[in-house]
Amino acid sequence: MSNRTTVTAFLLLGFSDVPEVQILYFILLLVIYLAALMENLLIFTAIALDHQRHTPMYFFLMNLSVVDLGSISVNIPKSMANSVTHTRSISYAGCVVQVFFLVFLIGTNVFLLTIMAYDRYVAICRPLHYERVMNRRSCVQMAAGAWTSGCLSSALHTGNTFSITFCGGNMVDQFFCEIPQLLKLACSDSYLSEVQILTFSASLGL
Repeated sequence: MSNRTTVTAFLLLGFSDVPEVQILYFILLLVIYLAALMENLLIFTAIALDHQRHTPMYFFLMNLSVVDLGSISVNIPKSMANSVTHTRSISYAGCVVQVFFLVFLIGTNVFLLTIMAYDRYVAICRPLHYERVMNRRSCVQMAAGAWTSGCLSSALHTGNTFSITFCGGNMVDQFFCEIPQLLKLACSDSYLSEVQILTFSASLGL
C-alpha cells in the first residue's frame, strides 16, 4: 500500500463562525502580534546599537528575540488571514512549512535558554574564568549549535509526521498545524516513532 497521502489541504479549528466575532478576533490577534513584534524589535535594536551590551548574555538574548519574532510569525498571521477571509483551510505544503518552522523555533528557543543558563552558571560559579570560557568565538559556536540542533530536530519531527498516511479526515482540532493533532488523523498508530524522535531530541538537548 502506498505511503503517500491523498490529503491536499487541512481545515483548521476556527475561533467562531460568526463574522462579527471573527473580526473581533482579528483585531485582538493584530494587537497582540504588533505588540510582540514591537517588543522584540526594540530589544534587538537596543542590543545591536549599544556597544556596552555586546556581552554574551545580551548576544544570546538577541538570538532569543529573533526566535520569538519567528515564532509569532509562523501561525498568527495565518490565523488572522483566516479570520478576515472567513476560511479555515491551509494547504498541505503550508501545513508542512508551519510545522517545520514552529518545531524549529521552539527547539532553538529551548537550546538558547539552556546556553543562557550555562552562561549564568559560569558567571556566578567561575567568574575568574568567565572571559576565557564565554569568549566571542565560543558564543557564536554555541548559538550556531542551538540553531543547527533546532533545525535537525524539526526536520526529524516534520519528516516523521508527514511520512504517514492521513485517513482520519482533514480537520485539525487546533487553529494551527500541530503535530499531536495531525497524528490523530493518521491511519496507523505513529506515536511510537514520535516518542523515539522525542527521545532523540531530548538526547540532543542534553
